[in-house]
Amino acid sequence: MPSPERVRDFVVAAHGDLEGVRRMLEEEPELLHQAHEWGPGDRETAIQAAAHTGQRAIAEYLLAKGALLEVPTAAMLGDVPQVERMLSQDPGLVRCRGAHGIPLLPHAALSGRPEMLALVWARGAREGVEQALRLAVLGNRVEAVRWLLEKAAPELGSSPGGRTLLERAVELGHQEIVALLKARLEP
Repeated sequence: MPSPERVRDFVVAAHGDLEGVRRMLEEEPELLHQAHEWGPGDRETAIQAAAHTGQRAIAEYLLAKGALLEVPTAAMLGDVPQVERMLSQDPGLVRCRGAHGIPLLPHAALSGRPEMLALVWARGAREGVEQALRLAVLGNRVEAVRWLLEKAAPELGSSPGGRTLLERAVELGHQEIVALLKARLEP
């Protein structure tokens, strides 16, 4: 059984270090299904870490190794048919949350696919609109930003760190998103 520190390191690596994930999983395959507890009620597995940070390659690697596919991960990956199947079999999954209590809509935004956003929205995923927009802006997912602005009516206040989403988009050089945000902000 891996130590709690090793599980934590594996989960942290799954936030963006594919080579670290590969190396650790080769050394200790039992890490795959282990969860790190960040605090009371806040448990996170490696696949959940990859899902909420939009780490497609890490998620696909972990799934190939046998990680369990949950609806937030399928949404982040943009697998519309799979998410549709999952939500048809259990409509309550639309309210499921990934790691750190992150709702389904932000995971769908990470896919960058308007059809994924439309699917989960139509099924009732309405929580996390501003978080979904922030993730889409930061990830330069232009079509997801466009869909969210048109369909979900998010607030365009400041993002973490006190800067607006427009300021962040300018800093990141996401020109198409800058234009979309400016058009939304103009009367």
